[in-house]
Amino acid sequence: MKQALRALLLAAFAIVSLTAQRGGTGTPNAGTSPSGGTTSPSPGAGSVPTQSSTPSTTPTSPNTGITPESAPIFLSGKVVVDDGSPAPQNIAIQRICVNNPKTVAWTDGKGRFSFQWGNTNSTIIPDASESGPSMGRIGANQQGLGSRTGARIGDPLEGCELRASAVGFRSDSISLSGHRALDNPDLGMIVLHRLANVEGTSVSATALNAPKDAMKAYEKGTQSLHRGKLDDAAKEFGKAVAIYPKYANAWLDLGRIQLQQQMTDPARESFKKAIEGDAMLVDAWMELGLMAARSSNWPDTAQYLDRALKLDPVDFPQLWFPDAVAGYNLKNFEVAERSAREALKADPEHRNPKIDQLLANVLLQKGAYAEASEELHVYMTLAPNAPDLDQVKAQLAQIDLVVKQPKQP
Repeated sequence: MKQALRALLLAAFAIVSLTAQRGGTGTPNAGTSPSGGTTSPSPGAGSVPTQSSTPSTTPTSPNTGITPESAPIFLSGKVVVDDGSPAPQNIAIQRICVNNPKTVAWTDGKGRFSFQWGNTNSTIIPDASESGPSMGRIGANQQGLGSRTGARIGDPLEGCELRASAVGFRSDSISLSGHRALDNPDLGMIVLHRLANVEGTSVSATALNAPKDAMKAYEKGTQSLHRGKLDDAAKEFGKAVAIYPKYANAWLDLGRIQLQQQMTDPARESFKKAIEGDAMLVDAWMELGLMAARSSNWPDTAQYLDRALKLDPVDFPQLWFPDAVAGYNLKNFEVAERSAREALKADPEHRNPKIDQLLANVLLQKGAYAEASEELHVYMTLAPNAPDLDQVKAQLAQIDLVVKQPKQP
């Protein structure tokens, strides 16, 4: 009995810990390191905005030859906070059609936004809630902003709505159904409501204290960033932090560009500078944790991701899985189990079956054989072609052997 139990636990730990050594500069394998398509860093709600201006005119004359069906649709509005406090800067404005969010604009320093519906020539960086953290999509055009399945001809906005995406807030929505090209473009206000259990932020308060020259450099950097000119953006962000070393968001965006350009060490230092400027900046903790996870540095992964999740357990559900992997490899099985179960809650469609496998291995270490067996069967069902399927079958056979053996007196 003892020999079989020892073999089972060693095999379970080996599945995670040995394959975890494959980590390098790329994204690690799911289940042995935090992947599942959720661990590439990217600009989230705290990323930089595209500078835009409300159109000064809209077609109104029936003699222009522009019909409601052919005229461009301009939309604008403002984001406010329900308690009257200033709205965070750089809030992503998303249009949602058929439950498919797409970032179409970012707010300026006063919470205002404007954009042209269906404009596929502009460069908009997706928000974290849209695609998960992925800096790899920087500069990618958002195609088909005004199209979706089931839209009525002549009514491109039917069934669509706008909302704001800001870390630490819940957003009201504005329905766009029935809005026409010749209507007043001003949609009014989108109201944000603070979440009680979120301490952290993705837009640092240090931005409010930045000198004008630093703000100007930062704004130029954001404009270059949205045009895909990363070198120019990095240069402007560098100017901003040289003028104002506590400019946390400038350090954060500089680090993300450096990471995109494979400048790992400078990126790490930039993220640390962002935290020095504002320790409540969740995104910087997240970026450092994911960098550590990709290199299988589990102590740093746990340190940084635990902090990020403590600051904001709501807006970054993709962090629970790498945090669980770190806990497992550090043999902190209580933390690993908690984070794995949170990861399952955040993945109701089971898009990452490795979460079930990881939880099974945690349960094996705790002696919960029946539940571990159930989780392994779930994994096999969800990933019938997994390359480690033979190992999982061997685990299940070993579990049966341990469970069926008579207890020693």
